[in-house]
Amino acid sequence: MNKPLECIFPNPPTGVDPTLLDVDAVPRHVAVIMDGNGRWAKERGKNRLFGHKAGIDAVRETIRCASDLGVRYLTIYSFSSENWKRPQDEVIGLMNLFATTMLAEVDGLHEEHVRVMTIGRVDALPKKTRDAFAKAWEKTKDNDGMTLVVAVNYGGRQELLDALSSYMDDAHAALREGRAPEELSEEVLVRHLYTADIPDPDLLIRTSGEMRVSNFLLWQIAYSEFVCTEVLWPDFNRYELLRALLEFQGRDRRFGAVK
Repeated sequence: MNKPLECIFPNPPTGVDPTLLDVDAVPRHVAVIMDGNGRWAKERGKNRLFGHKAGIDAVRETIRCASDLGVRYLTIYSFSSENWKRPQDEVIGLMNLFATTMLAEVDGLHEEHVRVMTIGRVDALPKKTRDAFAKAWEKTKDNDGMTLVVAVNYGGRQELLDALSSYMDDAHAALREGRAPEELSEEVLVRHLYTADIPDPDLLIRTSGEMRVSNFLLWQIAYSEFVCTEVLWPDFNRYELLRALLEFQGRDRRFGAVK
């Protein structure tokens, strides 16, 4: 943990006690499906992009809080491979928002030793957006703090197909060189995933009351604990994260075994 609990949670709401958090049992990897920006905006008579912009504050606070608590990996689902189906003005607005936000935030993240990386088919993003993520990676890649994983143009099924394709490329290369291909196993497949060097999420949080995984980290969340909250993403803050962590710490994780 990088800061005392009273500094991370200075004004807890009634019914939320930060001292109940076991700082030695904070999940190593937290993944978040950020949902509800559109509904949040609609409730206020605004367009969906207004909600996405409002959600940036929740992203910022979640990153800082997770880093301060000692979370080692935070993966945020920013844009799925299916989100291209949304109205063009929303997609263009999101891509510009990703670029401007990343460029505005990278110096602060760097100062806090956060490493920024992306997973997904980033090559399909507009150049401005690709360049912003590339700059963030280049600036922060040697940092030793929390790793922020931005899933953008990401789809879990596509990741599995890409992993199998990568494995087959290696197998064909081995045959051409007269070697026996490596036998396919879980361990071998994992090395071909976008998340090859990242541990599986311990905790998956989904906001806005939805109860589905939306093609997110399908392989990696096999034994993740799920916490779903009714809170819409722009209203998510450090105390909502604390609630999720406390619920996580109350779970009995057996990984298919019996205790």
